[in-house]
Amino acid sequence: MSFVVVTNLGVAVGMMSMSLIDGRSKVYGIIADPIAQVRTPQAMNKIIAERGSQAVFVPFHVHADNLGAFLAGLKAWQNLPGFTLTVPHKEATLALCDRLGPMAKITGSVNVVRKGADGAWEGETYDGLGFVAGMKSQRLDPAGANIYIQGAGGAAKSIVAALADTGAARISVANRSQSRAATLIDRLNVAYPGRCVLGVAADLAAADIVVNTTSLGLHENDPLPIDVSALSSRQIVAEVVMQPETTPFLHEARARGCHVHQGIHMLTGQVIQIANFLGI
Repeated sequence: MSFVVVTNLGVAVGMMSMSLIDGRSKVYGIIADPIAQVRTPQAMNKIIAERGSQAVFVPFHVHADNLGAFLAGLKAWQNLPGFTLTVPHKEATLALCDRLGPMAKITGSVNVVRKGADGAWEGETYDGLGFVAGMKSQRLDPAGANIYIQGAGGAAKSIVAALADTGAARISVANRSQSRAATLIDRLNVAYPGRCVLGVAADLAAADIVVNTTSLGLHENDPLPIDVSALSSRQIVAEVVMQPETTPFLHEARARGCHVHQGIHMLTGQVIQIANFLGI
């Protein structure tokens, strides 16, 4: 007997034998709060099916207050080799890792964790690498660009680092808390000297690429993350929010003639790298 794994777009993405899910199966997942918007299980289960791995990838809805206890439980879960994570857990999970990969050390954020042979958690982040890969998949190259980033959380750290690494000329970081933005800038300028600056209104208007890295847009009544009146048709406007696929922010940007770049491309740009990291 077999079943078809289907995305919410109604596209069949692979066939998996029922015999693959048994007592020997491995379990992976994504930790988030909220969880309904995540698209990672569909993408990862497609890879699992294509590779014939004896595994399943599921959502874990965990509140921030319970994260430590939940991760402690996962460490005792013998057939759970690792997991991914998103809002709001990327920075808090880093502090709970035993080892960090090179990009996680630079950014201070993780979005995937695997269990080593010694049982230790090893964390890394592929958000930024995925964001850049997603842009390039749509024939958008951030090298040499003037970029405006809204937000200073875990996704922002990873994205700013990857943009700097790929050769962005100037990256302006704005956040409701300027001190949080300044901390991100100081951290990233150690690895990429002079590339990042504190973003102001003039930077938004002057940017070639504008990126919302906040979670604003996940909920129906969220305010817009950026003043869209400052946008112009020459700009590329990008999101990290994946659901809805076209957020109110992207809708407003498109109405102003901007080229919009959806958040789903960040996921599709990194899923293979994450699957390889987790050993799927």
